[in-house]
Amino acid sequence: MPVQSPKDLFARFQRNALAGRAGLDEEMLAEDVVIEMPFAPAGQERRSEGRDAIAARLREGRAALPIVFEEFRDVVVHETADPEVIVAEYELVAAIPGTGRRGSANFVTVLRARDGRIVRWREYQDRAAIEAAIS
Repeated sequence: MPVQSPKDLFARFQRNALAGRAGLDEEMLAEDVVIEMPFAPAGQERRSEGRDAIAARLREGRAALPIVFEEFRDVVVHETADPEVIVAEYELVAAIPGTGRRGSANFVTVLRARDGRIVRWREYQDRAAIEAAIS
């Protein structure tokens, strides 16, 4: 199997999210992966480390999230001077089953991959739009 590029890994993240799974699956993550959410709300982790712990937390979080991701819009993937790094901008559209409510939020993700696995994922989220959509 060929080594997945950062762009390949981001595309897999999209497919996973739209299929109702955790966007980042265990096979995508390096053993020493670091995930950072610099704008996470107070009381939530802003930095997580380690494949096993992160994969378990992402699966649990996805199962507890009462939304269905429907579409990635306006996706722009920027390649950088470093072949291990991409920057992805996108809008993620979701629905809350049984309510007829839909919402969307904008994201920017900085993804670093090495040897076909994600070693760092830094995600910036439009927290106000997320809160408005699920409250």
